[in-house]
This record gives sequence, structure tokens and C-alpha cells, in this order.
Amino acid sequence: MTRAEAVADRMGVDAELRQRLRRLSADERDDEFPGGEEGATGWDGAETLLARVAWSRLAEPGDGIAGAMLAALGPRVALQLLIDDVSARGMRERVRAAGEDIAARVLAEARDRWLPRLDRAATLDDIDRALAGGLSVVIPEGAGWPSQLNDLGAHAPIALWLRGDPAILQAHSLAVVGARAASGYGTHVAAEIVDGVCRAGAPIVSGAAYGIDAVAHRTALAASAPTVAVLAGGADRAYPAAHDSLIGRIAREGTVCAEMVPGSAPTKWRFRQRNRIIAALSGATLVVEAGVRSGTLNTAGHAAELGRMLGAVPGPVTSAASAGCHRLIREYGASLVTNAEEACELIGLDDRLAVLADGERVEPDGARTPPLHERVLDALPLRGGRDAAEVARRSGLSIAETRGALAELDVLGRVEQREPSAAGEAVWALRR
Repeated sequence: MTRAEAVADRMGVDAELRQRLRRLSADERDDEFPGGEEGATGWDGAETLLARVAWSRLAEPGDGIAGAMLAALGPRVALQLLIDDVSARGMRERVRAAGEDIAARVLAEARDRWLPRLDRAATLDDIDRALAGGLSVVIPEGAGWPSQLNDLGAHAPIALWLRGDPAILQAHSLAVVGARAASGYGTHVAAEIVDGVCRAGAPIVSGAAYGIDAVAHRTALAASAPTVAVLAGGADRAYPAAHDSLIGRIAREGTVCAEMVPGSAPTKWRFRQRNRIIAALSGATLVVEAGVRSGTLNTAGHAAELGRMLGAVPGPVTSAASAGCHRLIREYGASLVTNAEEACELIGLDDRLAVLADGERVEPDGARTPPLHERVLDALPLRGGRDAAEVARRSGLSIAETRGALAELDVLGRVEQREPSAAGEAVWALRR
């Protein structure tokens, strides 16, 4: 779309588009949109949502100039300035009148970034693609917006596109991140800690990457606990592609979210910016394994800047995979976390520590089999398999304890899932 076409084609909302926006909004109210005012004419809540959808395409993640403009003027007025081709000086006058001061030079540079992406047709395509993929949108004006993201200030997401339950985003959660090339030790520790935190009632937030991220999500799912995957591309685009089924399951049982419009590709910049959302959504961040130059440390840095609690799991002093964790503990004041109880303390769940069994502490060398693991393994036959309910009955454990232990044993390669039983329940068997 040319500049002239953009100016001529106002971002108006007709009745048909209003219905599409109503379907797109994660706000469950039937009679109004987030940001709407009773009896308002012209710009209304539907146009607020449309403006934020448009800005999701215009600005890259973490664009502080866009964030400052939207905070000062609101998304609708800020978008109209672009549509009307207002100069950088004119934008500055409007922003200054609203109590914010941004240099004209900075606004000119930002304007040059945004205008090539100003395209009503592309924005409408974003809406249609989202609806086709079962996505919804939460925006700061809506009741479903996770207010903890506001701690990012001008760098907060303009909107969040998501698949799943938006309510999970507002829960007091723990971010669990770590190395993509996780060691057996890191995998074991991550699974045990996540299972304990889930049983204490906290959702798990991570990035759906290989390694520790995947272990965190899978353990939470196996424990029937909510988990949130924050993606660097579009929420409808599984990345890595090998995690398509995992991300699909998170969308069905938890939440998958992203700030980029549907179909967007992840890039190095977007990965780094994605990390600020992981840190901001969570009450605390736990780093399980990280090298000294790991991108995981970027998430830890965001958590520290936001004043969130930060924890790190120690490892062998000879392990390069744990060198970053040791640095966080030694130089940045991260809390040393070795088990689920300490992770619960990190996130402020001290009152729920009683739900964790005394015998489930992580052994640093991984040599001893935790008691729950041993009881579950004893309940599985040497040949064939049993579903979780039968394993729970034979082991004398609760179904939640059994599922958590089976998830950890699956990650450790001790058990595997086979074809579901006639009742549709997953069957677990010893892995030889």
C-alpha cells in the first residue's frame, strides 16, 4: 500500500469488521470491547482493539518509542497520526501536549520504521489468520491483560496474541529457563523441581525451546498443571518445528502467547525481546543450566532489572553448562536453588511447602533414585504396561504424584508412553 493509499484508507470499523474483532477479543464481555466508553461515538473500543492489532505489525518487540507514544496518546490517536501522514514535528507537538517529550529526530527515525508497514489489508489479514488459527488477543485496556507486564513500562508488549486460556497469564508463576543442550543432570533437576512447584500450585512459564524449556513444559503438562509458552514469532507458528505437538498441547491445556502478529518468523532480535516477557509474566525466574554466554542469561538480566526474584541451580564446577548459573549466584546475587522446596521459597509459596514430600530432594550426583520414582518403577510390570491410575493404586501414591513421577521418569528415559488403553488412558511401560 502506498503512502497516499494509507492516508486515504482510514482504519474505520464497519459492522462486519466489528464482529470479527469481537471474536478476536479475549475479553469475554458481549456488549462492549476493551477500551470502549459507554455512549462513545467515532473511535470506540473496537477501534482501540483494531489500533493495537495494527501497531503489533508496525512496531518491532520492545520498541520504546512506540510504547511511549501509545502511553501518551493512546493507540487510536497515535495510529491516526501515521495514517494522516503527520510530520515528526507535528507528532512531537501532540506528544508534548500529552506530557511526554520525544525528540523530533527520534520520532522521524521511528516514523520511517513504521510507515512501510502501515497496511490496512495486511492488518485485516492478521485478524483473519488469527481467527482461522483459533487465536485471541489481550490488550492493556482489557480485563484479561496481565498487569505485571506493565512493569516493562514503554517496552511492554503492545498486545498479546494467544492460543489457550488467557487467565493463566495473570497467575503468580515461575519462569524456568536454561540451556538448549541440557545435560542429563540438568534434565533430572529441572523435572524434579518443576513437578514440585506445580504440585504447590504455581504455573510454569518458559519459551518452548529445546532442552530445559521443553523439560519444564512437559513436566508441567504431565502433572496436569498450567504452563505458558512465550514464542518469539507468531503464536500460530510452532518454533522449533519439532515441538509442534508440544506447543499444540500447551495451547490446549495451558497458553501459548506472542507479541508478534500471526505468521511472523522468529529472529535473533525477537528471541532476545521475547525473554523480557517471560521474566515480566513471572513472579520469579529460575535458571537451571546456562553457559557463560547463554541467551538464557538475558532472561535472568530482565528478571533482575524488573526486581523479580532470581534463582539458579548449581552444577559441577567442571561443567561448562553450569558456569553461567555459578556466575549468577556469585556476581548477581541469584538465590541458590537445589530442590522444589527452595524454588517454592523463591516464588513466595512458603505456605505450601507442606505438600512436598521430605524424601524428594534432588541428589546432586543423580546417583540415588528418589523414593517416588522407586515406588512408581516398582508398580510397573517387567512386560507390558499400566495406566497412571493403576500405577497409583499399586504404588500407594496419589494420581497427581504418580503423573508427576512418570513425567520425570519419561524425561530421564526410564519409562515410555505406549498406545492408549481401551478407556483412552495413556499406558506407561518400562523403557529397556
